[in-house]
Amino acid sequence: QVQLGESGGGLAQTGGSLRLSCVASGGTFGNYDMAWFRQALGKEREFVAGIPGVTWSGAPSYYGDSVKGRFTISRDNAKNTLYLHMNSLKPEDTAVYYCAATAGSTWNVDKSYAYKYWGQGTQVTVSS
Repeated sequence: QVQLGESGGGLAQTGGSLRLSCVASGGTFGNYDMAWFRQALGKEREFVAGIPGVTWSGAPSYYGDSVKGRFTISRDNAKNTLYLHMNSLKPEDTAVYYCAATAGSTWNVDKSYAYKYWGQGTQVTVSS
């Protein structure tokens, strides 16, 4: 059982930057494929970025089309922490951001149903 806890959300201006963190506990962090999703008010949950664990260690990181070139996902397995570096923020990036974890023989990176463990979310608000 893995517990996930996000932090780093807050208020940013258009064009600004934020870094989200997700600390994992209760499992071997490096074994988990990790992702960030977000959900804006009144909208469906959207895939943001995914990064493989050791099972898929040769695989690249993946990004949703709306954040490519602006966001970067990374992980520090020694610190049990997942990051999302967000640059060139836009008002449409306003959402609750969730980190998610899974482990197994398949990895549907951009599908929320593929992830077994979820954090409680952190709010990101970008002002225009």
